[in-house]
Amino acid sequence: MARTFISYNNILSSLGFDSETVVENISKGISGLEKYDDASLLPEPFCASMISSEKIKNEFNKIGDASKFTKLEQMLILSLKKVIDTSNIPLNESVGLLISTTKGNIDVLEKNSNFPESRAYLSELGKTIQNFFNFKNEAIVISNACVSGVLAISVAKRFILEGKYDHVFITSGDLVTKFILSGFNSFQALSAEPCKPYDKDRLGINLGEVAASVLVTSSAENLPKEAVEILGDATCNDANHISGPSRTGEGLFRSVKAALKEANMTANEIDYISAHGTATPFNDEMEAVAFSRLGMEKVPMNSLKGYFGHTLGASGLLETIVGMHSIERNILFSSKGFSELGVSKKMNIILTNTPKILNTFLKTASGFGGCNTAVIFKNTNN
Repeated sequence: MARTFISYNNILSSLGFDSETVVENISKGISGLEKYDDASLLPEPFCASMISSEKIKNEFNKIGDASKFTKLEQMLILSLKKVIDTSNIPLNESVGLLISTTKGNIDVLEKNSNFPESRAYLSELGKTIQNFFNFKNEAIVISNACVSGVLAISVAKRFILEGKYDHVFITSGDLVTKFILSGFNSFQALSAEPCKPYDKDRLGINLGEVAASVLVTSSAENLPKEAVEILGDATCNDANHISGPSRTGEGLFRSVKAALKEANMTANEIDYISAHGTATPFNDEMEAVAFSRLGMEKVPMNSLKGYFGHTLGASGLLETIVGMHSIERNILFSSKGFSELGVSKKMNIILTNTPKILNTFLKTASGFGGCNTAVIFKNTNN
């Protein structure tokens, strides 16, 4: 049976414009979250991880005319270009393109936008990225709430195993916009302070913006040292509520069970869990219940939201890349913001950076509409 790998990768965020810089900042405990007081985005102060539009524009003008592209398009193109250039793979008919995002160019619907409203269509975002690089195949846009980034990995894997493509490039991104901030604020889900996933004093989420890109490939040749093999994956919808997760963690429980079955692994063979951990009361409790039901309460676990905030449709891919570098370095990164457990079940939350020989990790994500995705990865070097 064919094998699939996640190979070259890039993170463009407030912590740096390449994966190595971002991971190094995480290892030093540096967060990209800042307090903002910008009434044009939200009437009250908020905490978020944002990237300077000017900084992105200046970087983009080195490769194209920034005025022709939205901020999100610039971010996605900059991130994806680094992966395409490093991979040195010709963009022929055997190469696919996936784009994962929750809201895409939602900011073009605001009054001060310089772009037509039609640019908000996700299909237009797909065409823009496809045409910039001259991909031969049409871009496929995955927009399934906050599992979109990690779900794209599952979809890429399936395309390769079906023989549709030999290689699939994924780029993923979302912005912090007035629309998104007001939406989460209406749920009373935003925290004005840095978020604290799983902590007893958690107040809610912070939002973040990022672009992340990877190459998923069937080729085991020329893999970077942080490359991982995709062993198993699954997606399950708990059909509980439009925005609230199942209180029993049923969707997450089933998706992890199915991913373990495909990987032919047991729960105690997982070395580390990169969990979703949004720092909302319902999400964190649901995850605690699901992992307890799975018998995984002793597996070291973190949430990376304390470094980036919740980057929506990009979060799953972003956190997978950090997980890849974590197991390549054999270091478990601390779950920033956590100090005392605030859920009903035991969880082994990582308090400080911890050296550990790592072979496998599980990435999970959960999102609005009841969607849950789990993917299991294995280090290619061990």
